[in-house]
Amino acid sequence: VQLVESGGGLVQPGGSLRLSCAASGFTFSSYAMRWYRQAPGQEREWVAGIGVGGYTVTADSVKGRFTISRDNAKATVYLQMNSLKSEDAAMYYCNTEIREGVVTRPYWGQGTQVTVSS
Repeated sequence: VQLVESGGGLVQPGGSLRLSCAASGFTFSSYAMRWYRQAPGQEREWVAGIGVGGYTVTADSVKGRFTISRDNAKATVYLQMNSLKSEDAAMYYCNTEIREGVVTRPYWGQGTQVTVSS
């Protein structure tokens, strides 16, 4: 299983970014996908999730600004981030959980850095 995030960078407050997470090594269309973020000195925080059928859920802190989506043909999950705020600055991670026998194992990408600054 491999998850590779991209699309992070420096953006001004109020700006937009689209993060991508390219997945491989498992049947992407059969698993829910999630985005998390972690700012320095803080715990990792769940941001958004998307189910197999496309049902989405987002954290209250980003609701109305962030949108998660997936392209099963490309085995990629996206996070469209609009109206970015300074408090959105963090390392953003892609996540999935794969059932392996009787164990469900989480997998993480290496992260992509989002910096929000003027």
